[in-house]
Amino acid sequence: MHDLVVRLLAKRGISDAAEVSAFLNPDYELHTHDPFLLHGMDVAVARLSSAIEKNERIAVYADFDCDGIPGAALLSDLFNKIGYENFEVYLPHRDREGYGFHAEAIEALAARGVKLIITVDVGTTAIDAVAYAKEKGVDVIVTDHHEISGELPDAVAVLNPKIAPYPFPHLCGAAVAFKLAQALLRSPTGELRKGAAVTLAGKHDIPEGWEKWLLDMVAIATVADMVPLIGENRALTHWGLQVLRKSPRPGIQALCNKLRLRQNELSESDIGFSIAPRVNAASRMDEPDLALRLLVTRDVAEAESLAAQLEKLNTKRKGVVASLVKQARTHVKERYKENDRVVVLGNPEWKPALLGLAANSLMSDRGGIVCLWGRDANGKLKGSCRSDGDVSLAELFENAGDVFEECGGHAASGGFTVSHEQVHQLPEVLTRAAEKLPPRADRVALEHDVSLALSDISSALFREVSKLAPFGVGNPKPVFLLSNTTITGVKRFGKENNHVEVMLECRTSGNSARAFDFFKSPQDFSFEPEPGQFASLLATIERDSYRGGLALRIVDILPISV
Repeated sequence: MHDLVVRLLAKRGISDAAEVSAFLNPDYELHTHDPFLLHGMDVAVARLSSAIEKNERIAVYADFDCDGIPGAALLSDLFNKIGYENFEVYLPHRDREGYGFHAEAIEALAARGVKLIITVDVGTTAIDAVAYAKEKGVDVIVTDHHEISGELPDAVAVLNPKIAPYPFPHLCGAAVAFKLAQALLRSPTGELRKGAAVTLAGKHDIPEGWEKWLLDMVAIATVADMVPLIGENRALTHWGLQVLRKSPRPGIQALCNKLRLRQNELSESDIGFSIAPRVNAASRMDEPDLALRLLVTRDVAEAESLAAQLEKLNTKRKGVVASLVKQARTHVKERYKENDRVVVLGNPEWKPALLGLAANSLMSDRGGIVCLWGRDANGKLKGSCRSDGDVSLAELFENAGDVFEECGGHAASGGFTVSHEQVHQLPEVLTRAAEKLPPRADRVALEHDVSLALSDISSALFREVSKLAPFGVGNPKPVFLLSNTTITGVKRFGKENNHVEVMLECRTSGNSARAFDFFKSPQDFSFEPEPGQFASLLATIERDSYRGGLALRIVDILPISV
């Protein structure tokens, strides 16, 4: 093993031979868990099998983001594979309905004859909604991964990896839906579990292991939802990327063609920066079904049309968000000091579906916590928050008292609904709540992994670094410190000149390199680069998809004394 890989693994606390082997060579059978370890899986499989045998109408009720939609797609694929046509997918409208499992939707589904609802990426806290479904004669199987805050709903089963005895709590919502599909098709030990119906694979002549073709959706969702890319998630994403690179889905192929991505080389970066934003753009711009149809269609012409529509939506979304961020930045300068820990801004004209993106941009500008609110189509005030990680938003919401009508989320992102009476109290309430919370002890700033010279940057080095992929939360891309460099050029690029490129040359060897970052200006770094200056660079190594070869992606630029 290359010494660099050993050093990078050690920085991640991985040195034991077995751990190293598992990390570098994820094994699908060894490093993923039996789906029947999920509490309630036996009962869920029995109820779903019964519904299929009786030809009951089934609804997949999925969240509208790039976790719920891929999860809905893989369950649709499952039903189509076994020839089951009596099902539908319901995606709530982000603006009119918002996040959650809604009684109005349940009522509509029940009126259409639905007898079983399978949720995806939602439902763990939906006590009232599940009870309402029961009143309507509709059973519910919850597949979700969100935090458990107390009593569970009275569903047929609540499949959530955070419930014991499941050994890995960090699955995304689509991965839990995949576990249900996996369990339905086969009993991993070859024996029937207590309460489980006969598996369907044999009945429908489905090849053993066919469910692995669904892992492309699991990989997209796992990367997009930013769950930790460690343990089982690493194995699922590793093999999901293998599937994605040869996926026969016309929608994936059309999207790759539209975005000029090489499908056989797709990476987690392509998911995070190209595929996921477009899937999410569908619901943000009021057309969530567009993304689902793209993922499930088997028609090439339809896929090309949907990919084009999705790209237009995403372009429109970018323009609206850019305008919103520009307005918000002006308000930040007017109302907040540079060291203020919490920023809260709102405008009834702002579209809640886009506020998470805008909050993330502002948070990237200044760090801390940024919360933005707007008014939805029903007149409700809803908002999104982003945190740089020093304070968990879940803990912040807990300490905010009863200022919110609804709230929820993770450490880094969250959302809320607030009354017209309370909205103006938010800045004071959230600032006070943040003051009660010390910085998270588990957040460790990683300045750099290894120091390199520009002459070390090579295809061979990139291949070694790539052995640690897929990268993401819990396994960040290695950051390298490149010292002793001279800046030979600085320029902006992109249609809106909103990206920055820096040309570097080694002061001793004369080697040169291109470094870049998106949505940054030279003033955004610790040290503003200008031609002729000496500087040090914190950067990751990337494949240059535009010019070919390799490039450095800038994390920060530092004075040469560092």
